[in-house]
Amino acid sequence: MTTETGQISIHAENILPIIKRWLYSEKEIFIRELVANAADAITKLAKLKVIGEVKGDTLEPKITVSINRDAKTVTISDTGLGMTADEVKKYINQVAFSGVQDFVSKYQDKADEQQIIGHFGLGFYSGYMVASKIEIDTLSYKEGSTAAHWECDGSTEFKLTPGVRTTVGCDIILHIAEDSMDMLEESKLTELLDRYCAFIRYPIEIGGKVVNDPNPIWTKAQSQLNDKDYIDFFHKVFPGSPDPLFWIHLNVDHPFNLKGVLYFPKVKQEFEGSQGQVKLYCNQVFVADNCKEIVPEFLTLLKGVIDCPELPLNVSRSYLQVDPTVRKISEHIVKKVADKLAGMSKTELDTFKKHWDDINPFVKFGMLRDNKFYDRMLEHTLFKTTKDEYLTLDQYAERNKEKTENAVIYASDSQGQAGIIEMLTSAGVDVILAESFIDTHFLPFVEMQSGRKYKFSRVDSDITKHLKDNTAVELVDPLDNKKPSEKLDELFRKYMSKQNVLVKVEAFKSAALPGMLIVDESMRRMKDMFRKGPMSENDNPWGDEHTLIVNQSNPAIKKLLTIARATGSDEDLQMAVDHVYDLAYLQQGKFTAEMMQKFVDRSSKLLERM
Repeated sequence: MTTETGQISIHAENILPIIKRWLYSEKEIFIRELVANAADAITKLAKLKVIGEVKGDTLEPKITVSINRDAKTVTISDTGLGMTADEVKKYINQVAFSGVQDFVSKYQDKADEQQIIGHFGLGFYSGYMVASKIEIDTLSYKEGSTAAHWECDGSTEFKLTPGVRTTVGCDIILHIAEDSMDMLEESKLTELLDRYCAFIRYPIEIGGKVVNDPNPIWTKAQSQLNDKDYIDFFHKVFPGSPDPLFWIHLNVDHPFNLKGVLYFPKVKQEFEGSQGQVKLYCNQVFVADNCKEIVPEFLTLLKGVIDCPELPLNVSRSYLQVDPTVRKISEHIVKKVADKLAGMSKTELDTFKKHWDDINPFVKFGMLRDNKFYDRMLEHTLFKTTKDEYLTLDQYAERNKEKTENAVIYASDSQGQAGIIEMLTSAGVDVILAESFIDTHFLPFVEMQSGRKYKFSRVDSDITKHLKDNTAVELVDPLDNKKPSEKLDELFRKYMSKQNVLVKVEAFKSAALPGMLIVDESMRRMKDMFRKGPMSENDNPWGDEHTLIVNQSNPAIKKLLTIARATGSDEDLQMAVDHVYDLAYLQQGKFTAEMMQKFVDRSSKLLERM
């Protein structure tokens, strides 16, 4: 073979700077591209041997990354099929031509193209992101081949000479550029290999050690794995995370190829959208984290890996957005997650309930974002009651239809609303807990999606009809010809200091509270919708106009009526009426500093008068 010089066949002389600056978002990606190419070469050789194209023994499949600090080089070696000088000119010099296209075309009836990554052309040139010069030393598997050596300094000029390699395979020698000297550190390259090549299907050695797992769990059958295998793998990929709750093993062969494992971690109630992490792989080569075109946004609350060999390593977001296969893959992943949850609800209900507090933010977020997921999950969505029971909406409706007239009663603050909750539960009404931020969006959404089949009312909405004692009988006072409720109504209207407060007198089944504050549910929701920013501590949670329900069954209210009938002074009656209001407010909201001071001063005066 004689020395040959020439020009790389490209359409524009600035193609290499474009590759270096724009094709890849991070220069570190070079290690993924070159190792993936090496894996391709080994895969091709193995397939050719199976079909009889390769004679004799071949070397053990292996990829080696080595560093020469004196020469300032990093070498990536493989035991793959290698290249002849003509193939080097074809696959390297013609930048846009991928060797996989030619390989698959020639052996399309005998080779499984889905197992070949296929980016030797442009992928090779990613090396120039860290290298000022690249050399290739390669020997083809073909009988009679001689080694070939190629080198190029990143310009359009190359040099092709006889090589020195004596075994079949390929060495890619990167002369590291001054701005990338950190690539000469073994720890740095090991870190990059762990990030991008942790599950490449052939052993990768650096410093004499194998740094990857060629057989990750998603490549194995579920029957080969136990819980420990799944948990150990989870901690390997997501070190420092607590144990997952449970997982889904994906294994799809038709109509597309998809494998992976998705884990359900504990999700914070006030979660952030990026809390989870689903890593996307292509033939065990890392592609991206949380690729929303393939993994819907709400599923990125999960953690796990998805391997989709049908996707190229580098592909534009615009391609992913319009590709029908990508859309089908995304829909299938959503279906498998819904199927897993629905199956647990049906056959492992105790386990499902056990995990519900942890997974319900994820489920609700998914239902808000994906209508098909909503349709599959609604009948399995649980609502925790104040008695620590878990009910579906249909179960709640069946148990409470006579008591709540088909409304679903919920508490948004179980501590602050404890008094009203106690009155409701005493009346036999179930109260569900909806205390997280997502519930403020989720409950109205379910109302809308269900066509108002399910209606939600907060405990401080007008729910007095569920508490009323319909057996109570009022006797008219012969002295003034008025019922007690009428006299209480007059008393509170006359002495109430608060403005814009409506008064309503009711006889409740429970005598626990002297009064409670309520506001119309739809009005409160509308105000919540238009409120700018979160509610502050000093905000009135009922808005400007609300209603004080006076419970005439309460002993203190009965006593107040007796005092008013006798010789109660205006000051005493006003203090008592305002105190009933403040007690109702304190049960359901937080005092401002000014309100607290007035409450303390009034309490002292009332104690003195006792």
